Amino acid sequence: MTLATECLSILQLSDTHILASSDATLLGVDTAYYFRAVLARAFADHPRFDLIMLTGDLAQDPISPSYQYLLQHISQYGVPTVCLPGNHDDYALMQRVLNTELVSCRKQVLLGNWQIINLNSQIIGEEGGYLDAGELSFLSASLKAYPDRHALVAVHHHSLPTESYWMDTMMISNSDAFWAILKSHRQVKALVNGHIHQEMEAQIANVRILGTPSTCFQFKPKSLGFALDETSPAYRHLQLYTDGRIATQVKRLPEALVGLQHTPHGY
Repeated sequence: MTLATECLSILQLSDTHILASSDATLLGVDTAYYFRAVLARAFADHPRFDLIMLTGDLAQDPISPSYQYLLQHISQYGVPTVCLPGNHDDYALMQRVLNTELVSCRKQVLLGNWQIINLNSQIIGEEGGYLDAGELSFLSASLKAYPDRHALVAVHHHSLPTESYWMDTMMISNSDAFWAILKSHRQVKALVNGHIHQEMEAQIANVRILGTPSTCFQFKPKSLGFALDETSPAYRHLQLYTDGRIATQVKRLPEALVGLQHTPHGY
């Protein structure tokens, strides 16, 4: 890839929850429609993206047609795209279907003077997250290999509390080991995650932590139990500058979310 300007332009989409049928709904929400709408809005808002990142829970029904649907619609934009798994995904299937020159599950992208590292925090059959020894070793080795490149790390699960009790039972359970690596490498500038279906921003040492809303429904912030929010679907735009600075903004659809069915029981 050729860096054409002083900064990289990256689109993050998360928690698309695509269903087996493109006209099916989840909690009353047409997840396929809102995925397409958010994607179209992002490209209407910005003249170019150098990379698209899909940060987990791509499918609610983790079968081939769900991932084929994502592949079809993402590929139309002609932008390199990397995908990582969430707790709802079938990662082995993702790697088989999302495996084209343009769209893949690559764990590392070198772009300009940045390194982007994508991690798998999935525990098969569980809602919470964990980074196994292989993932932590890959993270450490990647950072040691390119000490002069700024680094952005992406993972599905969150590693800091959101202050929603029910959600914080599903964090990365070995976050301390994860953060020990991040804090030991000064070139790490940001950590982005999905999973929480809401916006979050914090700072630890040199690392900005950026939680990104879903392209479909959102969770109500600071709730004791499972609760939904009427806030519109969103994407995150990241600008990664050659000097290591990051500018970022969460942008929401201007239209209201339609069909949301509130329930205390989850999905």
